[in-house]
Amino acid sequence: MGRLSGFKYRDIIKRLKGFGFTFYRQASGSHEIWFNNKTNRFITIPNHSGDMPEGTLRAILKQADIQIEAFLKKK
Repeated sequence: MGRLSGFKYRDIIKRLKGFGFTFYRQASGSHEIWFNNKTNRFITIPNHSGDMPEGTLRAILKQADIQIEAFLKKK
């Protein structure tokens, strides 16, 4: 298990809000689109129960252009 394992949807959203992301719209199924006005970036986040797979969280952070260390430090 890596450093990005064990994060739930609510934990991820809380941290992403700290980076300036806000809910934009509901996408297909259980996915959501979030937007950051400062960086003009959209990200797609699955809203599933349980822990987010580490690879999925890495992909979200890559879309958002957020470094892993910065994400882990954000509370």
